[in-house]
This record gives sequence, structure tokens and C-alpha cells, in this order.
Amino acid sequence: MASNLRVIFLFLWSLQCGGGQVNVQQRPPIQVALLKEKVSIPCKVTFPYMMKYTKFSIIYYWINSVGKKTFIYNKSVEIHIPPGEENRTTTQSYNYKTMPLESTSFTGTYYCEVKWNDIAKMGGGIFVLVRDAGYIQTSYTWEILITLTALLAALSITGTALLLWKRKVVCPGRNQLLNIPRHKMETQPPSANPAPATPIYDCLDSQQVDVYSVLGSNTEKLSCRRSPPVKTPKKQGTLEESFDTLYENI
Repeated sequence: MASNLRVIFLFLWSLQCGGGQVNVQQRPPIQVALLKEKVSIPCKVTFPYMMKYTKFSIIYYWINSVGKKTFIYNKSVEIHIPPGEENRTTTQSYNYKTMPLESTSFTGTYYCEVKWNDIAKMGGGIFVLVRDAGYIQTSYTWEILITLTALLAALSITGTALLLWKRKVVCPGRNQLLNIPRHKMETQPPSANPAPATPIYDCLDSQQVDVYSVLGSNTEKLSCRRSPPVKTPKKQGTLEESFDTLYENI
């Protein structure tokens, strides 16, 4: 029973020292590149400082949309264990920059694979999208501002025209009433002390008084025309004249 437990323990320990502490990561998962531009393929390798894992090889390749696998680069790595760091886990970054991409056919997933003597680990891959032109951000800010300015100007002009038209229709005789005091002032002789300017409402009140006075004078003329003239008796005048002549003769 004890021997069986010892075998299980050794098996688990071998797994932990083997593939359990080894890992390969690739970030970010997506990149966008333009034509004639180089792409950096990141590759992070995690492993323990042990003689078994200090020597490995890194292989870079990519798979296009059709599924064709193309090898790009191969590199052998040997790590020296720092003093006092034995059996400790470390992470090393190995980035590879591709050649300038000549066409959009280089679009695909780029992988990083690390191989030890008895272990091979592959990263998740990075999808590279190759474009012939960059993203052009369309901005309609100026067009919107110009449109709003023109609309506001048109509304302002229309509103002003409507107000002037309404003022002309509702108050057609206002200009005539305002012109009456002006003609009246022109006919008056100039004085040494000019009279203070009166407001518009005072001018309108004086005009109303003048209108009423004209109407009153017209009514008086009409009443005088309609009433017959009073005739004095001639007999009373002749008697008085005869008395005067008798008095003078006496």
C-alpha cells in the first residue's frame, strides 16, 4: 500500500515538474496592420529554472485563411540559471518582428511554438488583419455646424420679416399720426428756448384734442346755419324816433 502511494506521488511530481510549470502565451489576440508594415509577434514563455528547461527552441509560423501553414522563423534559446534561483518559475518574452507585409494575402493567424526535449507548447496565436488603407474617421462636425448656422440665420430673417409685416398690417396709420406733430412743429416759428421733446403718447393726445375741437367748431357752424335769424320789430323803432323828434321841438 505504501509503495503504491509512493508511485502515485512520484507521478504527480513528475507532471508538476514537467508540463505543469511550462506555458506559452500570446497577447493581444488581434492586430491590424497596413501594407509595407512590419508586425511584431509576441511570445511569452513560462518555465522553471531547471537544467531540463533551460534549453529550448522557438518556432514562428502562420496559417492563412485557406489553412496553409508557413514557417517564418526558428530560434534556439539557452538560459543560464541565476544564483539562488534554482527551481523557481520565470517568464521570458521573445518577440519576433516580421518582414514588411507586401499584400493582404498575409492575413492569417501567427503562432509561437516552444519545444523542449520531451515537451512542446504552442501559444494561442495572434490574428493579423492586413489592410491596404488605414481607417479614415469621417467627421461631420463642420457640416453640422454650418447647417445649423444657416438654419438659424434663415429663421431669424423670416421672423424679422413677419414681425415687420404684422406691424404694418395692424398699425397702418401709426406713421401718419407720428408725422402730424412733425408738420405742426415745422409751421411754428423758432423760439429762443426750444420746448422739451414730448413723448409719442403726448403727441397722440394733443392730436385727439385738436380733432375734437374741429368737430365742435363744425357742429357750432351747422347749428348757426340751421337756426333762423331773429328780426327786431320796426314799429318800436319808429315810435322811439317820433318821441325823440317831439322832444327836440319842445
